[in-house]
Amino acid sequence: MEFKHASVLLEETIENLKVKPDGIYVDGTLGGGGHALEVCRRLSATGRFIGIDQDEDAIAAARGRLREYEEQVTILRSNYCNMVGELKARGIQAVDGILLDLGVSSYQLDNADRGFTYREDAPLDMRMDRRQARTAYEIVNTYGESELYRVIRDYGEEKFAKNIAKHICLEREKKPVSTTGELIEIIKASIPAKMRATGGHPAKRTFQALRIEVNQELEVLETSLDGMIDFLGDGGRLCVITFHSLEDRIVKNIFRRNEHPCTCPPEFPVCVCGKKSKGFVVTRKPIVPTEEEIKANKRSKSSKLRVFERKRE
Repeated sequence: MEFKHASVLLEETIENLKVKPDGIYVDGTLGGGGHALEVCRRLSATGRFIGIDQDEDAIAAARGRLREYEEQVTILRSNYCNMVGELKARGIQAVDGILLDLGVSSYQLDNADRGFTYREDAPLDMRMDRRQARTAYEIVNTYGESELYRVIRDYGEEKFAKNIAKHICLEREKKPVSTTGELIEIIKASIPAKMRATGGHPAKRTFQALRIEVNQELEVLETSLDGMIDFLGDGGRLCVITFHSLEDRIVKNIFRRNEHPCTCPPEFPVCVCGKKSKGFVVTRKPIVPTEEEIKANKRSKSSKLRVFERKRE
């Protein structure tokens, strides 16, 4: 299956990166290379681009798409949480821009074998990096009921999380839950019929929760952004595209904390904690897709772009 993925908020992201021809830019979620291609088109012969992704299929697709710029491009198979270490190992001490396009790609959703989709029956997998051992199958079949409830409630924001977790545990006593189709039937049986008729596919929130847990997406995001901001040169920008409220809240709060890090009580007349601002939030409100983009790519509907600019003293 060919790796296809429509890059969301493409023009808005490239505009906010403010690409300098001789700069160094990093895409921590390379995917098929859509955003990367537009960055590379703006680089001179002395510019440099580093693309990072966990997915071997994405790596292969991006290599082909960026072949014309191979002299300027370095592609690494890794998680973006390793970004700073990977860059330092290659002699890079600061960069001019970083991009993260979070979530799951269209290719991963549409390729049933990856186990992300609730529209086809496939083995429970959901790994973005298939080198890792843990899959959705292990979570569904080994987590205790209370732990399953926590995952589905917190990461899926699913109001029927408790009932879904209970039904999963009851069904797996008979036999392991092995496929997405089997899990979907359990979820449907856990939700009142009148509620299944509204709000999209009844398995959507549970599948999101399992995918986040399999790939530790929120933990990785929360522990990576500060280091990326620190690694930006003066005027460098970090652009992050999110697709659900959990991700967006993390990005918004970390950006705000880096802009206003002071922890002194508000009644103090002057700051004594010594924490200095690292820059400013460019996007007071997130940038969202136009109606035209949503019509062309319905998966862009929930996307939001937030931008932070580094300022060094």
